[in-house]
Amino acid sequence: MTPAPARAGDEPSRCLFVSDVHLDAVAGAAEAQFLHLLRTEAPQVDALYILGDLFESWVGDDTPAHQAVIDALAALSADGIGCFVLHGNRDFLLGSDFAQRSGCHLLPDPVVREFAGERVLLTHGDALCTDDHAYQELRTIVREPLWQQQFLALPLATRELLANEARAGSRTHTARTRPVIMDVNPGAVAAAFRATRADRIIHGHTHRPAVHETQIDGQPVHRIVLGAWYEQGSCVSYEAGRYQLRALPR
Repeated sequence: MTPAPARAGDEPSRCLFVSDVHLDAVAGAAEAQFLHLLRTEAPQVDALYILGDLFESWVGDDTPAHQAVIDALAALSADGIGCFVLHGNRDFLLGSDFAQRSGCHLLPDPVVREFAGERVLLTHGDALCTDDHAYQELRTIVREPLWQQQFLALPLATRELLANEARAGSRTHTARTRPVIMDVNPGAVAAAFRATRADRIIHGHTHRPAVHETQIDGQPVHRIVLGAWYEQGSCVSYEAGRYQLRALPR
């Protein structure tokens, strides 16, 4: 795991972090709740970080869906709120056209940011789930530029069909795989802390919201896991060095 470096002087004092909103055509309640967050809380912060899987599926920037969310993100960006997006395992094909339309900045996964002098590793989290070998093999394939180029060259209807088939396969894999296999690997987490010299990791993907405290080489570290938005919202609020993991009931 080799993260992008933090940018000197880029230390917002108030942030929101979300992950795994999983917006799709039938997620009306989740979309309404997320739009409410964008229009109420997000304008009060300096930066919004979306740590992957904003969309349940994204088969290319020519996808006509979710215009209301894209417009709301663009409005935030136009008001001077930094909007940053990482790719997830569902929307790894978000590209430059999406970034231009939404005003969001696409960040590499993982990336290190500094908040109040603390190094924070931001990642979707799927790369930490190293015990799920079948998934990691698939992840390697679909992140290859050549694979993505060939997939995006297909007609939109074909891409949508293939994405639906992939989602069905994912549900089958999840049902057949022990939950512990799909969670983060402790060794991978420790290696990420050491490699990046991070004091804190914030991620999603596992849908197991929690705050984990441990020590790495005698130093206290924290890992915050964001929840998914299937049943209710989930976010981390940051202000002046303090983090709060919050559920957002519907």
